Order: sequence, then C-alpha cells, then structure tokens
Amino acid sequence: MTPLAYTIAAALAGGVLAVVAAAFTLALHASWVQRLVSFAVGALLGAVFLEMLPHALEEGDAEHVMIVMLAGLLAFFLLEKLVLWRHSHGHEEHDDATDESEHDHAMHAHGHGHDQGRSGLMILIGNSVHNFCDGIVIAASYLADPALGLAATLAIVSHAVPQQVGDFAVLLHSGYTRRRAFALNVAAGCATLAGALGAYFALADMQQALPTVLAIAAASLLYVAVADLIPSLHRRPEPLETAKQSLLIAAGIGVIAAVHALLAH
Repeated sequence: MTPLAYTIAAALAGGVLAVVAAAFTLALHASWVQRLVSFAVGALLGAVFLEMLPHALEEGDAEHVMIVMLAGLLAFFLLEKLVLWRHSHGHEEHDDATDESEHDHAMHAHGHGHDQGRSGLMILIGNSVHNFCDGIVIAASYLADPALGLAATLAIVSHAVPQQVGDFAVLLHSGYTRRRAFALNVAAGCATLAGALGAYFALADMQQALPTVLAIAAASLLYVAVADLIPSLHRRPEPLETAKQSLLIAAGIGVIAAVHALLAH
C-alpha cells in the first residue's frame, strides 16, 4: 500500500469507524468507557514520546522542534479556552459540568439533562474541528514514516472512541434521536478524512516542513492526554481504581512500544 492509501484507511478508522465503534460501546456498561480513556492516555503518551517527538527531533533542529511544541501547547490551551468561553457565553444557564472540552465529554455526558438541542451544535462544531486536526496528524505521520503513522493512528482511534461515546450521549440528552445523532457524528467524522487528504497533498512536496508539523501534532496529542483525559481519571481516586487505570495506561504505552519494535528499521 502507498502512503496515501494508508493515510485514507487510517483517517476512516480515526473518523467514521470510530463513530461506529462508539455506537456499540455506548450500549455497554459505562465502565468500558472509563477503561478506554485510561488506555487512550497511554497510547497518546506513547505516540508522542516514543514515536512522534523522536522522529521530529531526528529530522529537524532540536531547539526549533521544542519551541514549536511549547508554542503548540500554549495555542491549544488558548483555543480550548475560547471554545469553553463561547460555550458558556452562549448558554449561561448551563451547569458548570457542561462547560468541558469536547475531549472530556465521555466522562460527563451521562449526567446531562435535556437542553432542547442547545449544546448539540457546539458539540458537532468542536468535534469536526478536532477530527480535522486528527486527520492532519495522521497524514503528517504516514508521510514521515509508516511506523509513526500506525502509532499515531492507534493513539487517535483509542481516544476518538470514548470521545464519540460522550458526543453521542450529549446529543441524545440534547433531544436528538439515536439515528440523527449517529448520522451527525458520522458527518463530523468525515472531517478526519478531509484533514488527512488536505494535509497529505499540502505536505507531500514539503518534506522540510514535516518536523514542524510533527511537533505541532505531538503538542496536540500531549495536550489531549494531560489536560483533558488525565484530569477525568482523577475523579476516581480509590486505590483499586488507580491501579486499574495505571495498568491500562501502561498497556496503551506498551502497544505503541510493540508497534515501534515490530516496525523498526
């Protein structure tokens, strides 16, 4: 398969197929979603520190890569603040628990009440933007190296499924039917493919830009892990639950490490 074929397959897995998987997961016990989030943290951290960042440092200037990554983290912080501000500014009557990032809906959505669709549009817009960015990460990773692309795909799919579960729940609580919520999430999932194709053709002849793009991609995945997913795990501080979370985080890192070892040159 060509890098373009890998990119398209990975984008479909990270977008549309993640929605289908989330539809099945939603029917399972809520604890499955918690487990997926813990695994996703490990997969994201593994993809950043075992694959994406080392590759960016190998291909580009170390100081430039680290400055871009730092700037990326701050930019994602400000972007999320803007999303949350727009959400709360438009819906002051919402409970504070609803003013969370779209990445964290999997932890909160089951507690929302009907809001007659008020939060549905915000969820879909945020989800589409996030999926588009995931597509860029996938394309840049496969253009750099197949092993890096596979690691990025695993990390993105692992956190996309619990995110989509949360989005489903928010849409249902907003008054959408199951069929319409599924259709809208599939449409938002197509943004992953759009981002992947756009980035692939934009970057195919710009290999010198890959270290910068990979640094931004690493900042994106790292921000999702440490700012959105890890805080949600702290809501269950019991020792047994913490042990389960730690094991699943280790499993996520282990899967990325295994992919790295199998596909290493």
